[in-house]
Amino acid sequence: MMIRRHVSPMSLALARAVCVLACASPALAFAQVTTPTSPPVQVPPSSTEQGHTELDESFGPLTHDEWVRETRRQAFEDTVWNVQLRTYYLTREKYDDSEIEAWALGGSAGFKTGYFRERVAFGATVYTSQKLYGPDDKDGTLLLANGQESYTMLGELYGEVLFTPDVKMTLGARAFDTPYLNKNDSRMTPNTFTAAAVQGLHGDGTAESPEWRWGAGYFDEIKPRNENQFISMAEAAGTTEVKRGVFAGGLNYKRGDLSLGAVDYYSADLLNIFYAEGKWSMPVSAGAKLRFALQYSDQQSVGDAFLDEFSSWQWGGKAELALGPALLTLAYTSAGGDANMRNPWSGYPGYTSVQVEDFNRAGEDAWMVRAGYDVEQVKGLSLYALYVAGSAPDTSGFGRGETDFNVQWTPPEGKLKGLMVRLRYANVAQDDPGDTDLNDLRVMVYYDLPLSKE
Repeated sequence: MMIRRHVSPMSLALARAVCVLACASPALAFAQVTTPTSPPVQVPPSSTEQGHTELDESFGPLTHDEWVRETRRQAFEDTVWNVQLRTYYLTREKYDDSEIEAWALGGSAGFKTGYFRERVAFGATVYTSQKLYGPDDKDGTLLLANGQESYTMLGELYGEVLFTPDVKMTLGARAFDTPYLNKNDSRMTPNTFTAAAVQGLHGDGTAESPEWRWGAGYFDEIKPRNENQFISMAEAAGTTEVKRGVFAGGLNYKRGDLSLGAVDYYSADLLNIFYAEGKWSMPVSAGAKLRFALQYSDQQSVGDAFLDEFSSWQWGGKAELALGPALLTLAYTSAGGDANMRNPWSGYPGYTSVQVEDFNRAGEDAWMVRAGYDVEQVKGLSLYALYVAGSAPDTSGFGRGETDFNVQWTPPEGKLKGLMVRLRYANVAQDDPGDTDLNDLRVMVYYDLPLSKE
């Protein structure tokens, strides 16, 4: 099989320019839009793909301490401002030898107040993506709006009501994170949703105080990643015949190294998605830890089935060995039913979903092997490589294999703290008679503007 690795001179020039700019000056920024900046902490290696949300990271802040800090802020004097600048270059040579390519500069600016009378807070975020380069005949990167157009819009505008220190309600437009309804923040700007949702977080995950996190709500519209307006959740799912929102509700339990949870998404006359996940880990030595995870997704058409009648499912398993700064991962997924799996409002959460392909076609089995390493000699430098082999689906199509390489530098301290430089490359080889393949190159530079209070 011959694998072409064509990258245009323009791609290489832009990639070099962005990397030089990033290393020379912290002029480009990355910041969490709705979460205050916090002191750096040592985070264990992770194999979660960009744009994915796992169930035990759903329904609010990542930790109980973050939740408590957020709910204790006080109105104007504790208003948190966040500014995020990004530059992003993407080029892809597709299976049919056509190309997509764009380079954008933008990001977001937002705020969240503290709680007035310890009950009500407000927040807003403006997003923008401005065209630096983008030929009209190479549209489709999702960095810019359709037609290679720049865009700016108010993506978040919401109120938050604190019922108790552990329970809050959000009304308005905001980003959310659950497995099948999330930011999918892997381009210039994330998905956001107009919604009414209640979330709770109880306990800290220890044996003495197990963590329960839950959420439920109605999601009416979505602003897709490269759009400058909100559209119906039904339109995002693939139909303009009706306008339907999504009812979602889920629960996750965590105690020590055990995590169990499930979430359901129901859109009348369209589809129902059920997702469940379990995780468990165990130390094997002073510097090594084994992690195990299982997931299951079930998707069904419902009601008048404006998306056509279908039934599909996928299950997967993942085993990881964290060995000091290294992380070795082995994963397997199997999809079945009479249709491919769908993810109209999120990144796909499957364990073998990677940079380009999701490996979730009906009848497709996939294996993934991944090796990641945090370079101890250069603080903040990490890299990984992976390979996924997917079988031919039951319907038309061919087996595929994807190879990804990733290098990322995020200085944890000093003058460059907040900077992130990331280079990603993927090659997908397809087992068709022509041995066609796809090449995907991405260069990202983000930088946190230090506006939040420490």
